[in-house]
Amino acid sequence: MPGGSIYVTNDDPVHGLSPQVMYEQFWRKEADQRRKMRWVKAAGGVAVGLVLAYRFAIPAPVLAGLLCGVLAGAADMLWTWYSYEATAVWRGRRRGETITGRLLRRRLGRRGYRVLDGRAVPGEASIDHLVIGPGGVWAVDNEAWHPETEIARYGERLFLGEKYGSSVAKALVDASDSLAAVLSREAGIPVTIEPLLAVHGGELRRTVTAEGLTLLKPRLVARWILSGSRMELDEQQVELLARTAARVLRRMP
Repeated sequence: MPGGSIYVTNDDPVHGLSPQVMYEQFWRKEADQRRKMRWVKAAGGVAVGLVLAYRFAIPAPVLAGLLCGVLAGAADMLWTWYSYEATAVWRGRRRGETITGRLLRRRLGRRGYRVLDGRAVPGEASIDHLVIGPGGVWAVDNEAWHPETEIARYGERLFLGEKYGSSVAKALVDASDSLAAVLSREAGIPVTIEPLLAVHGGELRRTVTAEGLTLLKPRLVARWILSGSRMELDEQQVELLARTAARVLRRMP
């Protein structure tokens, strides 16, 4: 058929939809199945509770079984909510830079670190957060991928699913180098900037460092920054670098 496809029929309900919209549609469609499985897990919890109660002579075995069933159902409900909420940034329901910025300020603000949001060298790529503190300077960006995208390092290469992540790594490494050059020149303090990428979506089992970039969960970014100093900066140097960055680096909306 002219203009059509032999693989996708015209009445295909998902044809032309974004992966995010398709994900939400399938999520809603599978709600009944999830509820049925929750009842099955709750029943399994009841059975386990009864067995344990009789095995260890726990008083009121029926009550113990019911309690285990409730706990099993609640745990499944909590895990289901967490799994769906973990895709919120990828689905466009939340902003990754807002989440990471809040975490950085909450955990680093009282330790002498300054967090500047949305900074860029004029005419070049921007980064979501510039962190300046006693331990050095970091450029932190945010990204989200499909929940089934495996993020891993093989050899020296970064992989995002079945694709190389070299372009993602190079963009943030280059932006960090540009920011470091400008700060060093304008503040008169030689600095290097370590690039970090807060991953809000995708399958990231552990922190990955490859091709000059470290990828980690948002809640771990502040811990990574505090885990080891890259430089030693006193309070005056931190203040000078922060004021210089605020003055010379373009503020992104």
